[in-house]
Amino acid sequence: MGAGLSSGQWVWQNPLPQGNTLQDFSFIDTTNGFAVGARGTILRTTDGGNNWDILTSGTDDDLYGVAFTDRNTGTVVGNFGAILRTTDAGNHWAIQRDGMADVLFGVSFTDADHGTAVGSDGLILRTTDGGANWTNQASGTTSLLNDVSFTDANNGTAVGDNGTILRTTNGGSSWVSQTSNTINNLNGVSFTDANTGTIVGSNSTILRTTDGGNDWFIQTSPIPSDLHDVSFTDANTGTAIGPVGLILRTTDGGDSWTSQTSGSLQIFYGVSFVDANNGIIVGFAGEILTTTDGGSNWTIQTRGTTQALYGVTFTDLNTGTAVGASGIILRTTDGGSTWISQTSGTFNQLNEVVFTDANTGTAVGEGGIILRTTNGGNGWNSQASGTTNLLFGVSFANANTGAAVGAEGTILKTTNGGNNWDTQLSGTTNFLFSVSFSDANTGTAVGAAGTILRTTNGGTSWDRHSGWE
Repeated sequence: MGAGLSSGQWVWQNPLPQGNTLQDFSFIDTTNGFAVGARGTILRTTDGGNNWDILTSGTDDDLYGVAFTDRNTGTVVGNFGAILRTTDAGNHWAIQRDGMADVLFGVSFTDADHGTAVGSDGLILRTTDGGANWTNQASGTTSLLNDVSFTDANNGTAVGDNGTILRTTNGGSSWVSQTSNTINNLNGVSFTDANTGTIVGSNSTILRTTDGGNDWFIQTSPIPSDLHDVSFTDANTGTAIGPVGLILRTTDGGDSWTSQTSGSLQIFYGVSFVDANNGIIVGFAGEILTTTDGGSNWTIQTRGTTQALYGVTFTDLNTGTAVGASGIILRTTDGGSTWISQTSGTFNQLNEVVFTDANTGTAVGEGGIILRTTNGGNGWNSQASGTTNLLFGVSFANANTGAAVGAEGTILKTTNGGNNWDTQLSGTTNFLFSVSFSDANTGTAVGAAGTILRTTNGGTSWDRHSGWE
């Protein structure tokens, strides 16, 4: 159980360590780092990304940027102008700013006291006292600013939409617009010293400077794609990331970029390398990847599925099954501590599942699919439903007698465990989303437009109700 969680709360069981989208990561050394994301998510690793603690942030705001100067001292920024600060490695977070109309997307600190945050409508905020006070700085733009990188207390670069690049050499007392020669949105920036930096953005944009941004020249990406973030550890060695598991690597300052195999199809939003070899990538649905060899090999640290799950049933405290998109079926026998994928034999979406005992279960879904198991899901067999309509709900009164409901008022009934499914007359074309039988004869189905159907004869006839009598 992660730090800050108590026994009375809900905890993530799938995917692990959690499933909220992660937007940014800050690597402090080869073992310690922090990730932030949607719904106030803050994660901490102390072993290079193999294991993660879910921290209590104190906010439900989406968080977009994180910067740590040592393993204890860090700042997070996000929606509604949120700024959060910790001085004890994330065990406690103080909210320094929140409830604003603006959004902060990027933050950079060069030491515990000096930091800059950037965001919507050209907003730039600066602190020189660790965030006790934040001061607005004149950016000279109304473009959204996505990221900022400082190499020391004075020299920094902010990037944003419409090719916006801003530069300061005096800690933000003044910001000067630089020529990017692009109108593409610029999403990530990484400087390794006051002069040498790289920017990435939409439409395969990669820009490079070796003179503090007086001149930016275009570099070529080997893959046409948006790029979301970039991290350099020295003037030559860097990694850029993007959607559909895209990872690009350079060891010659970007003169050439090589695609790396991620093993993931998720959208990547944040990347941070602490040295040439050790890096972490975070992204959509909580995806986390780590490398210890400069990206020659990437390990996906997220466990479980990120497919949408639509139905779940438990027969006791320990034994349960969940179903969802692309025919996914997951099974637990330890109360959800671990979930094991089972072979469904279909890529059709599964909407509902029901078990009458630990072994005997039925799942239904799109295309009229009905699956049956009698061995706890070790094997699932397709049954002939007689329909191609979407099926949304299923209920069994006992191992043999059950009903399934779906689109266009579909009601199916079986009395032999699904060896045969017979169509029943529902008297409606409204979609039916759920059904429940309390015994072999008595059942209720509900659906669109407030539809309530009731049977007391096993579905031989269904009566429409406007409410309970």
